[in-house]
Amino acid sequence: MPAGRKPSRVVFTCQECGYDSPKWLGRCPDCQGWNTFTERAVARGSGAAARAPRPSSPPVEMSRLEDADEPRLAVGLLEFDRVLGGGIVPGSLVLIGGDPGIGKSTLLLQVASLAAGLNGRPVLYLSGEESGRQLKMRARRLGVNGDGLFVLTETNLDAALQEAESLTPGLVVVDSIQTVYTEAAPQAPGSVVQLRQCTMNLMHWAKGSGIPVLIVGHVTKEGDIAGPRLLEHIVDVVLYLEGERFSNYRLLRGVKNRFGSVAEVGVFEMREQGMMGVDNPSEVFLAERASGAVGSVIVPTIEGSRPLLVEVQALTSPTALPAPRRTANGIDFNRLLLIMSVLTRRLGLSLGGQDVIASVVGGLRLQEPAADLALALAIVSSFRDKPVPADLVAVGEVGLSGELRSAGQMERRLVEAERLGFKRCLLPEAAVRSQRLKTKVELLPVAMLRDAVRLAFA
Repeated sequence: MPAGRKPSRVVFTCQECGYDSPKWLGRCPDCQGWNTFTERAVARGSGAAARAPRPSSPPVEMSRLEDADEPRLAVGLLEFDRVLGGGIVPGSLVLIGGDPGIGKSTLLLQVASLAAGLNGRPVLYLSGEESGRQLKMRARRLGVNGDGLFVLTETNLDAALQEAESLTPGLVVVDSIQTVYTEAAPQAPGSVVQLRQCTMNLMHWAKGSGIPVLIVGHVTKEGDIAGPRLLEHIVDVVLYLEGERFSNYRLLRGVKNRFGSVAEVGVFEMREQGMMGVDNPSEVFLAERASGAVGSVIVPTIEGSRPLLVEVQALTSPTALPAPRRTANGIDFNRLLLIMSVLTRRLGLSLGGQDVIASVVGGLRLQEPAADLALALAIVSSFRDKPVPADLVAVGEVGLSGELRSAGQMERRLVEAERLGFKRCLLPEAAVRSQRLKTKVELLPVAMLRDAVRLAFA
């Protein structure tokens, strides 16, 4: 071995989650991915390198630290600022993920154009996927003139950060983190090592300069941001842009936020002019509801901190297949199976020979259990071919024994239902006993799912 050269060892790294193993494994024990390990060489550190370095600054007692709130950068896109808690925090690192074609680049180009010129500072848009002409075509379609917005088509992150230091922008956008690389890591762009190193470099640069950075992260086949355990733990804020590709509506959901609440959701509509905030999403989602439709029930749900009225639909039909099909769009598949099992066991519905399809209108994804009752009523409505009354909403969680459990923020749900003209609400009996609900909506409290079905189809 040449003198002065340190020996190296070989490790195998999972390309999905960054798990290291001394030998090759067919399946990652951390993320359960198959055939995701690749070989890489790691230099052995000397004894001096292994010793912990001295900190750059001495420890300071917390009571002596300055208590000053830095003003947030509010770009003016109200739904975007809402999810971030009022705007972008200086020096923060924000990760935005979503499916391909969902509108991540469109949203960030709008944010960059609105932030350009705020506080008298420009914005730097680092594009590793599109050329300058392609970005200009997108900007022309969105009506963005580009004043104060500087575009840098560079994949070398080290060179890009040097340009950013000379420009001193008020905001930096990196589209995307999988396309940039740093010379400090020998692996190819998009690998786990490059993702970790590039994100760490951006984090140190943002904290040191006080300039916020927005980065785009691609998603895997399972819908997670590529390298989730690497990126989500490093960045300050994680946002997901959700929605069906062929639907006009998008939800910007906060998953992690060190500077605010994750209980905020922004609703956008994709138009030719870009992403437009939806001020009254409940009316939009119910605008095309057919009167007297079979298998349709309205549920007052809570998305973040705002109430939304959402239409849940279900369709049952006799099957000619040995194994009936179960399809869920916008609803957790396991939740659909649970409701079907309760309906079969507790109410005696013969769903074993039926194809069951459940869907949420508008491309939304319902995650809270409060939509169980509406889903159950929609299935019963389709199975019996009888509509649920058009002025009725239903909310409540369904237990395995058929009991109904209360949901949170019930009064806010009822206020939204009253505002849109609904007259009655099926809800768990426990919700009425535990709190005094001030509403003009007629309350129909029930304790069991069987009683709810009887009242809904009386």
